[in-house]
Amino acid sequence: MLLAFTKMNGAGNDFILLDNRDGGVTLTPAQIRRLCDRHRGIGADGLMTLVPGASGRADWAWQFFNRDGSRGEMCGNGARCFARFVQRIIGGERGFTFETDAGVITATFAGEQVTVNLTAPQELCLHQTVTLATGPVTIHSVNTGVPHAVLYVPDADQAMVPSLGPEIRHHPHFGPRGTNVNFVQVLGPNAIRVRTFERGVEGETLACGTGVSAAALVSARVHQFTSPVEVQVQGGDILRVSFHDDGTHFDDVRLTGPAEFVFEGQISI
Repeated sequence: MLLAFTKMNGAGNDFILLDNRDGGVTLTPAQIRRLCDRHRGIGADGLMTLVPGASGRADWAWQFFNRDGSRGEMCGNGARCFARFVQRIIGGERGFTFETDAGVITATFAGEQVTVNLTAPQELCLHQTVTLATGPVTIHSVNTGVPHAVLYVPDADQAMVPSLGPEIRHHPHFGPRGTNVNFVQVLGPNAIRVRTFERGVEGETLACGTGVSAAALVSARVHQFTSPVEVQVQGGDILRVSFHDDGTHFDDVRLTGPAEFVFEGQISI
């Protein structure tokens, strides 16, 4: 079977997108892993399929899969790419909604820049002491559609992402589901740099939309940041996180950044 696909990236976080409105494509976890394999497949951090909205709550729906074949609840960079993919298919510049496992997302457009709302953050926990192999560290956490840990570092370039990332990701403190891990350097007022070890990818990605959003929200509490927050990601792009903060709760969290088409093709599965 030949599978038609589109390859996209959002700030270097890359994805395979499939139009499955007719329901003709069913992929196994092994097939998803092969498609996302950078040596034997297309290569991507995740895969998304466009399907009709089934609940009546949104115009469209997606199925999102991590590179390891597991189902993902939400992905901020993926949501922007998915929005432009749908826009290309349906035409026009108007915004629309689509349903994810984390809730309904609204997308709006300004050229290649896409803004998506994120579901209301949950489970904000600050100043947790977690003991690692190197000793105790202070870690903050919040769920921005998926769980994220936030660890402040003096220099993101020197952060031990390859070693500390998987240790924190699998730490019993964040069990049983594990967590994504964000290493955050404060660059100045309302400005941070973020490197992210992603659960499901099981490695560092060039950007993580829900991760930069988590880092921005935690920074609002820990470093008194105000909206919007500019975030430099590992791929070099700048993402913008805006939000409303009443001092107790966050809402109207929005993520703005690029979503670019890379190439289209067909692959045998």
